[in-house]
Amino acid sequence: MTTPTAPRNTSAFFLQAAVAFGLALITMVVGIYFMPGDPWVRAFLALGTLFLTSSSLTLAKVVRDSQEEQYVVARLDRARLDKILADHDPFTPPTV
Repeated sequence: MTTPTAPRNTSAFFLQAAVAFGLALITMVVGIYFMPGDPWVRAFLALGTLFLTSSSLTLAKVVRDSQEEQYVVARLDRARLDKILADHDPFTPPTV
């Protein structure tokens, strides 16, 4: 039986995700800034962009924390099972 390991992201994947996030945010802000129309409409879109950005960061953190918690619980369960198996002697009679 093998101990589960936490999946690791490569630095290239992290860089690609950060660049994609930054590029999407910058293009949205530039698009709102140069959009023709009433300033109130642009302000509404800017607030929507701000809220969507903060919500996506919060969601990413919650998902990461949930995955880390599941990993820790799996390791604790595995450690408990290993201790029970190490302490078990199949040749001793069961106690009542």
